[in-house]
Amino acid sequence: MPWFLPVSYIAAAVLFILAIRGLASPRTARAGNALGMLGMLTAVTATLFSPAGGSWWAVAAIASGGLIGTCSGLKVRMTALPQMVAAFNGFGGLAAMLVALSEVSNGSPARFDNALGLIVGGVTFTGSLVAFAKLQGILSGKPRPTHLAALTVLIAASVLTGQFIRQGGLEIFWILAAAIALLGILLVLPIGGADMPVVISVLNSCSGWAAAAIGFSLNNMLLVITGAIIGAAGTILSYIMAKAMNRSLINILLGGFGGETKAALRSENRTAKAGNPQDAAFIMENANKVIIVPGYGMAVAQAQHVLQKMAQDLRQIYNVEVKYAIHPVAGRMPGHMNVLLAEAGVPYEDVFELHDINREFASTDVAYVIGANDITNPLAQTDPSSPIYGMPVLDVAKAKTVFFVKRSLGSGYSGVENPLFYADNTIMLYGDAKQITEQIVNALEKN
Repeated sequence: MPWFLPVSYIAAAVLFILAIRGLASPRTARAGNALGMLGMLTAVTATLFSPAGGSWWAVAAIASGGLIGTCSGLKVRMTALPQMVAAFNGFGGLAAMLVALSEVSNGSPARFDNALGLIVGGVTFTGSLVAFAKLQGILSGKPRPTHLAALTVLIAASVLTGQFIRQGGLEIFWILAAAIALLGILLVLPIGGADMPVVISVLNSCSGWAAAAIGFSLNNMLLVITGAIIGAAGTILSYIMAKAMNRSLINILLGGFGGETKAALRSENRTAKAGNPQDAAFIMENANKVIIVPGYGMAVAQAQHVLQKMAQDLRQIYNVEVKYAIHPVAGRMPGHMNVLLAEAGVPYEDVFELHDINREFASTDVAYVIGANDITNPLAQTDPSSPIYGMPVLDVAKAKTVFFVKRSLGSGYSGVENPLFYADNTIMLYGDAKQITEQIVNALEKN
């Protein structure tokens, strides 16, 4: 082995660890991304110059993948980032499957690490395809009961895995690959749209563990280290998000959340008060403190830029204190709202996580909820029969006035109606989140 290869791999591993550390904070996220890219460049370059990696086919494949990735990154909309992450997770799983196929095709003896790479990679690949389809709207986000079928396929796959490790061979490999691909689909179908942020994190973790398993097959320690870093980071993030929802990972992965809709609130014939942007502007400009709560509706409407403009006007023209409150599972992937607000130029010091800002709502004049629902639903604290019971929520109900920007009174991804819509201190602003906020900005600048 050339001397530069282990040195380069160690350097790349250190850069990856520093990258993960940088991504822990919005202030250092850009530097973390840069370190990660530098680490990958170091690893790929060293591998290409090694005796086993100097193929022009490899160079062409890397160049093609880089071009596709660049074009995809430049074209993807911020609202489609969850879908893109799901696709990338899937490609990571597919890569693990292809490496396992290559090892078996070249006559390598069947080993546990090959089987593990195939299993985890296959589940990640097809599971990510289903997650992508749900996020893209190709498939319904409602859970589908496929647990019995998944259990049957899991038992069959376990038997096939034992045969593959004992006997090897392409025929058993393809049968096992088909069973695993079907298992990935059946495992993700029962999971509802409300749990997609956690599912994406879990699949990201799986893609890392698949890479680690394949690293053992290829005797490539950098791949093992990198896969372990990604797998561990994804596992920790999944646990944190599940804890933020006051649910276990097992409960989330078993699915079924968001399958039924409660209609009890509407049977009470309660009326939600409707307002207009001009009223909202008047109340906010006379406030001392405003907290903005963004949700996926803000992302769909691409309202983050005009929202930041509203916050700037309130500060600069009316001397109002403005903060942003972020729930850990807002949006459709971890950190979705943080990314959108950073893109709009919202200062990092103005963005607060749930546990840091929740106590401030009681002293807040206005809570401006834009496109969020489940993460503000007080039933999570008051109704033990609710599927979201126990999930920490933002206490916007404690603000003097709550503005909800939504197209309708429809329920969120959980399928549970929000009684806060009918509260005495709530005013609904019906319409597109961007258009409503633009009208508020116009009213603020005319006054």
